[in-house]
Amino acid sequence: MSTELNVLGTPLKSCCHDPITGYFRDGYCRTTQEDTGTHIICAVITSDFLEYTKLKGNDLSTPIPYWNFPGLTPGDTWCLCISRWLQAEKVGKAPLIILESCHINALQYTDLETLSSHEYIS
Repeated sequence: MSTELNVLGTPLKSCCHDPITGYFRDGYCRTTQEDTGTHIICAVITSDFLEYTKLKGNDLSTPIPYWNFPGLTPGDTWCLCISRWLQAEKVGKAPLIILESCHINALQYTDLETLSSHEYIS
């Protein structure tokens, strides 16, 4: 269990274990200096976002067996780079996010109001 905080100031919750996500591949959207992508947004993947990010050079839908990556499909949850999520948000392609699983560092890049406007409610 992570002792880090989410954007709500409470303990960070796991984003996904099937497929296993996160920079550390432990299910949590947390980061380190070595994580140049800053994978701190827990998103519920959509087909619009998959198409958008593929056009931007990051194909998340094609499996990569070498990296044990199954490829994502709509409905999967996944830790996204904050920069790509913000980029998608500006053009209306950002997927909804699970606030309890988004790392508090996301608030260094955007505000809680912006994040909350994209909150996934199950």
